[in-house]
Amino acid sequence: MNASRFQEITALYPSLRIAVVGDFSCDRYLEIDPKKKETSIETGLPVHNVTAVRAQPGAAGTVLANLSALGVGELWPIGFCGADGEGFELRRALEQLPAVQMDCFFESKTQRTFTYCKPLLIEPGQPPRELNRLDSKNWHPTPQDLQKQLANAIRALASKVDAFIVLDQVDEPETGVVTQSLLAAVDEIRVQTLVIGDSRRGLNDWPHIVYKMNAVEMAKFIAGKSESAAGNLSRQTGQPVFVSMAEKGILCAAPSGEVTHSPAVPVRGTIDIVGAGDAVTANLAAALAADAELFEALELANRAASVVIHKLGTTGTASVAEIGAW
Repeated sequence: MNASRFQEITALYPSLRIAVVGDFSCDRYLEIDPKKKETSIETGLPVHNVTAVRAQPGAAGTVLANLSALGVGELWPIGFCGADGEGFELRRALEQLPAVQMDCFFESKTQRTFTYCKPLLIEPGQPPRELNRLDSKNWHPTPQDLQKQLANAIRALASKVDAFIVLDQVDEPETGVVTQSLLAAVDEIRVQTLVIGDSRRGLNDWPHIVYKMNAVEMAKFIAGKSESAAGNLSRQTGQPVFVSMAEKGILCAAPSGEVTHSPAVPVRGTIDIVGAGDAVTANLAAALAADAELFEALELANRAASVVIHKLGTTGTASVAEIGAW
């Protein structure tokens, strides 16, 4: 892609309106100074002294943050948090992102805020090292009234946005945002606007939308090599299928049968792969909503992922300027 075409595509981003539907987490980073050593008098165990705490949107929030970094003009998170401290931090972090509209992000007294608590050892001259994560999730079905609110939000925004991204992050079915009732709403509106779906539990029972998955998820979906499986799936759904393959790049199968492969950008030193897949999802959606060709969307997504994996100790984002310079 030449500089002129890059500018032509990305210049449309400020005019785009994109909704991100899914499981928003509060990513709480606890920065630990290992030089500040203590032992608990009560337990006799070593104490980790936290010297800094920061919170940022994670999971679906990482996708939203990437879209914000791209300068997308209007962003709609569709999800929920609990009426707890982590929910307060998550809402504040979302509200601080440019262009975010919070009308369809709901607070629920019956739910906990999905939280990834990430202790980080911070040592001079070393990349941050993450210790065992502490997760908070909901292990019961999402209440019916909240499911209805979320599904109705999709229906209400269908004529107002250029694209939806639907991200399922939870392991237990029906305990997060993406329930069967929400997928029914997605099925209703998918002919009106671009919809891209991504799920760690697989997309087998999802409507025929644009699918984005990694190679492991593809192998679970359909037996066979990624290229043939993606091609068969795209012909079946009538929509493009994107498969991210880590250091091997990304491939895209089109309903026409054409399969395009975009190799990964070479790494430049130490990397941290956290957030790469979310950067890919965000950049595919923005590029396709800006009428990029499939091969152009692949290139932009690969560049963005490369920018993100070189940001250590955080779930990073990639701006248009960073992608253009990479």
